[in-house]
Amino acid sequence: MDIIPGAWRRTAAGAGLLSPQGEVAPTIFAEMSAAAVRTGAINLGQGFPDEDGPSVVLDAARDAIAQGANQYPPGRGIPDLRAAISEHQQRFYGLDVDSDTEVIVTAGATEALTATLLALIDGPDDEVVVFEPYYDSYAAAVALAGARLRTVALRAPGFQPDLDELAAAVTDRTRIILVNDPHNPTGAVFTPQVQAEVVRLAERHDAIIVTDEVYEHLSFDSPHVPIATLPGAAERTLTISSAGKTFSVTGWKIGWVHGPAALITAVLTVKQYLTYVNGSPFQPAVAVGLRMPDAYFSDARDALRAKHRLLGDALSAAGFTVHTPQGGYFTVADATALGGTDTAAFCRALPERAGVVAIPLSAFVSAGHRADYAGLVRFAACKRTEVLEEAARRLSALHSTGSTR
Repeated sequence: MDIIPGAWRRTAAGAGLLSPQGEVAPTIFAEMSAAAVRTGAINLGQGFPDEDGPSVVLDAARDAIAQGANQYPPGRGIPDLRAAISEHQQRFYGLDVDSDTEVIVTAGATEALTATLLALIDGPDDEVVVFEPYYDSYAAAVALAGARLRTVALRAPGFQPDLDELAAAVTDRTRIILVNDPHNPTGAVFTPQVQAEVVRLAERHDAIIVTDEVYEHLSFDSPHVPIATLPGAAERTLTISSAGKTFSVTGWKIGWVHGPAALITAVLTVKQYLTYVNGSPFQPAVAVGLRMPDAYFSDARDALRAKHRLLGDALSAAGFTVHTPQGGYFTVADATALGGTDTAAFCRALPERAGVVAIPLSAFVSAGHRADYAGLVRFAACKRTEVLEEAARRLSALHSTGSTR
């Protein structure tokens, strides 16, 4: 007896959720993290920091536990965190957000995104436009919602979309334009022209804009500009972010989504049947974090930019061609000169060759387009300086000998 419905099996397989044998498909992230453990390699594959966030935020979580914040919080999130999110959006971007009707606290940005897609997709004729390469959960969430995924390529060196290709992708079938800015995995920050075109196309085709802004405080060259701040955008934009990247607490899974009350109500209707609520003692701690002085946010940005510089210099010295990121956790480098045209094979061999783990950019690309990203590899810079320095030492062996640590 086949207890998994055929429609689900076909959808899941098409999104890469199932192997050809119908089993759960292991991700490249799990495979490479296992390789790091097996070989003792430095894991620059997955994007999680290896040091804790600010002590004032961690202490606030301990205090909340001690003071009894250990039961279900309100379904929308505790009022103080929702107020802090509203204050944060006003303080940094001049956005007016009603904390009572226009904000939901979620189990990280991934749940916010999934609940949004499940809430707003009407049927299989709806399309979701994303920029490719894309964070791997996007395709899975679109598949779960039963919509079609349409991609717009981001090409090296700048990883900005061609505006004509973007205009061709957005049609009257487009329900959602999903924008990740600063962008994972490429490290791109979209230009004002790209942002304006997204808004223009959304208005023309009556689409909703959903933004993933988890790296909002890690934009290196200029302050982050949410699409919701552009003229005509706020009434059709749902803005998603989280505490994980900003405060180096990725395991807390505290995210949020804000936007027009009617859209937020639709998202809440779905969200209440996913996790309902989460992270009760972490929510007041994140509220403390969002109210930290400006210096914390600028210092965190500057520290990560310096780590990217260290990593980029090491990759260049090892023989990679480096695409300097404009924001986020990741540096993309071209391994072609090191024999890395098949980047999946290159990354699988890298732990043994150099004692370092990375992720092929093809892991973030739909099956038909992987050849367009041959040679490109993603490295995480969000590690301690001494870890990156050791990674640099190990990577240097690639250029000089092409072999081991």
